[in-house]
Amino acid sequence: MTDVTPPDLPEAARELLDEYARLLTGWPGLIGRGQPAAALVEDCLTLLPHLGDARGVVDVGSGGGMPGIPLAIARPDLGVSLLESDQRKAAFLHSASARLGVPVEVLAERAETVGRGDRRESFDLAVCRALAPLAVLAELCLPLLRVGGTLLAMKGPGEDPESAIAAVAELGGGRPRLVPAPSAARPGGVLVVVEKPRPTPAAYPRRPGVPARRPLAAP
Repeated sequence: MTDVTPPDLPEAARELLDEYARLLTGWPGLIGRGQPAAALVEDCLTLLPHLGDARGVVDVGSGGGMPGIPLAIARPDLGVSLLESDQRKAAFLHSASARLGVPVEVLAERAETVGRGDRRESFDLAVCRALAPLAVLAELCLPLLRVGGTLLAMKGPGEDPESAIAAVAELGGGRPRLVPAPSAARPGGVLVVVEKPRPTPAAYPRRPGVPARRPLAAP
């Protein structure tokens, strides 16, 4: 059986993670009814063994700050940017980071907009949790990564990356691979790992909303 126990962390980090879980629970609409916030926070820590030597991390579609805020707490050496276009959720991210004293950057913009701006191809690592089908999230995330960077997408069981191979390659990514990443919240959880060996063509990302409406993998 795969070990789903989260890594050992300093007591101060554990206290911050507990406080963050309380903040999530106290802000309506950030997590689904019946979802225990503490388990969701622990789930984010399954990314820790896969961060490598990354320094600049962008959490795309951050929502309530998962996985970006738990990673910033567990790895204070990281520079974490939380990318979230929903203004209400972005307000929570500002509030939570201030309450916790965690120095994250909040980018209250669409990923498509940031991916065509001065932050394009500037991050070492892009992370996301339950964001979109792979062909869509690849267009949102890969333009943000420098050549040599890596995308880590948290997914549930049944993810088939083969259907998005052509789209990922078009965006400058390598062949996607699945890595088991189970937790108490997601016993069948996996990571879709995509390394970026080539620059993303200037045509991508397309205009806001287009990647979701017309995924590159669609005929």
